[in-house]
Amino acid sequence: MSAYDMTFSDAIYGSADRYVSRVRLQTMLDHEYNLLIERLDGKFGTEKTFFVFADTVAARSFKERNESHGWLGVRFQFQPRGQPNQIIIHVRLLDKANVEQQEALGVIGVNLLHGAFYHSQPEKVISSLQENLAPGRIEVDMIKFSGPLFQSVDNRLMSLQLVSQGLTNAVMFKADGETVQPAEVFYKKAILVERGSFRPVTYATNDMLDGARRVFLAQCDCSEDEVLVLMEMTLEICSLTVRLITPIFSLGWTFSVRWDEPC
Repeated sequence: MSAYDMTFSDAIYGSADRYVSRVRLQTMLDHEYNLLIERLDGKFGTEKTFFVFADTVAARSFKERNESHGWLGVRFQFQPRGQPNQIIIHVRLLDKANVEQQEALGVIGVNLLHGAFYHSQPEKVISSLQENLAPGRIEVDMIKFSGPLFQSVDNRLMSLQLVSQGLTNAVMFKADGETVQPAEVFYKKAILVERGSFRPVTYATNDMLDGARRVFLAQCDCSEDEVLVLMEMTLEICSLTVRLITPIFSLGWTFSVRWDEPC
C-alpha cells in the first residue's frame, strides 16, 4: 500500500505533526499489524506466522534539496500466534538522483526483511543491511530491536555495531539506554557538548557541565527545556566498548559516540 499524499496518509493512519518520523513509522506498523491479525489470525493463526513492513521516506525531489532520509521497520512473529518482534532503522539516502535513492531504499528494505527472518544474531542483521549496496550510498544511524526474540539485546551495543561495521560515523543514545536518531533529539534545541573518553565520568566532569550549562543559559536566549546537554565519546579501540558503556548510564545526560578507527 502506498500513501504518496498526506491526505491519503491521514485517512489511513491519522494526522501527524511530522510525516517522516519514528512516531509515524510506529503508527503505521501498529495499524497494519493489528489489521493483519484481525483479518487473518482466525483462519491461519495456528499454523502461519505474520509480518508487516512499513517505511516513511523523504527522497530527493526536483523542487527541494532537503536531506533525504527515511524510517523503515518490520514487525514479525517468530512462531504462530507468538508475540511480535520488531526492528526499526533510520537511513540517510546519499545518492544524488531520486531514482538511485529509490533503488538503494529497495535494496536495504529487502536486506532488513531477509535479516529479520534468516539471521538469529542482531550483529548479522546489521552486517546484512549493506549487502549489494556500494559504499557511500546509504547510512544507517539508528537501529532498535524489540520483542521476545531480542529481549536480551542491548540496543546501545547494537548502535555501536553500526559504527564499527561502517554504516555510520556516529550514534546517539540517552542516559536511560534508549537509542535515538540525532535529528529527532536536536530538533529546535540549543546544544551544549563536552567531548572526552569519560573513563570514568567523575564529579569534576559533572561540575564542569553544570557550570557550562549555567553560563550557556545566561548568555543565550533560551529556556532550560530548550538546552540539550551532550557528552561525546570517541572510541578508537574495540575492547573499550563494553567497559565504557556500563558506568556512564547512571547519569542524566545524552551521549553521542563517534568512532575514529572502525575495527
